Amino acid sequence: MTVTEALLTRNSDHSAEVRAHGGLAAKGAQKVAVVACMDSRVDVFANLRLAPGEAHVIRNAGGVVTEDTIRSLTISQRLMGTEEIILIHHTDCGMLSFTDEELRRTLEEETGTRPTWEPGAFTDLADDIRRSVARIKSSPFIPHTDAVRGFILDLATGRLAEVDAARA
Repeated sequence: MTVTEALLTRNSDHSAEVRAHGGLAAKGAQKVAVVACMDSRVDVFANLRLAPGEAHVIRNAGGVVTEDTIRSLTISQRLMGTEEIILIHHTDCGMLSFTDEELRRTLEEETGTRPTWEPGAFTDLADDIRRSVARIKSSPFIPHTDAVRGFILDLATGRLAEVDAARA
């Protein structure tokens, strides 16, 4: 059995539970969107004690605010009613282990094609949170930018430490 097949078996149990509870609402009940790293050690729902349906969770490598992240946040706020944004980076993040140029060069050597997208690697978690907050606040598409906050999750302790986005 493949991993996907095993997960589909688990899903059949889960779907029975969802049907028994009447399904989930599409809009985040807490009116918050969370942007976080895709690292499987980061459990956004457990870390924030969120229940399914309480928040929109947007994940990618590094929790980087990309054009697609802006697209998702725009839809989350303008069409789904969220008003706050939480950014979560974490200790021991793989995005700290390479540079954009290193990855581009490796991909070009291996595939013959240089990626047109930015990998988004960074060297400092707090600095990237600050850049991410600034990127969100400068977007003309995201209407609610007063409550954008960034945090670093310590994987060893599970604690979130807020990053002062105003500090340059």
